[in-house]
Amino acid sequence: MALPHALPLETIDVRPLGTALQDAVTSSLLKTPHLQLMRLVLPAGRTVPEHQVAGPITVHCLEGEAVLTTPTRTCRLGPGRLVMLEGGEPHGLLAVTDASLLVTLVLHPA
Repeated sequence: MALPHALPLETIDVRPLGTALQDAVTSSLLKTPHLQLMRLVLPAGRTVPEHQVAGPITVHCLEGEAVLTTPTRTCRLGPGRLVMLEGGEPHGLLAVTDASLLVTLVLHPA
C-alpha cells in the first residue's frame, strides 16, 4: 500500500507535536522523483545507526533535542536548529530527549 503524500500546493503541517509527540511515528510527508520530506520521530535514547544517502540532506529539529554525528563532527540540534549534509556523508542520530525532526532529502542528484 502506497503512503499518502502531499500533492503540489498542498500545505503540510510541520509544527511541533507537543503532547502528541509521545504517540507519534515517523512519516513520509512528501515525495517526488527528486525530493522527499519526512518527519522523523525519535523517543529519548533511540538512535538511527550510521548510514549515508546519495544526495544532500537537511535535518531540522522541530522539537526536543538530538545529536547528529559524522566521522568528523558532532552537531547538537534543538528546536529551530538545522544542519545540512552533503550527499554520501556518513551520519547517525541520537535522541537526547523525545524529538521530532524534519528531514529533507534530494533524491537522484545530478
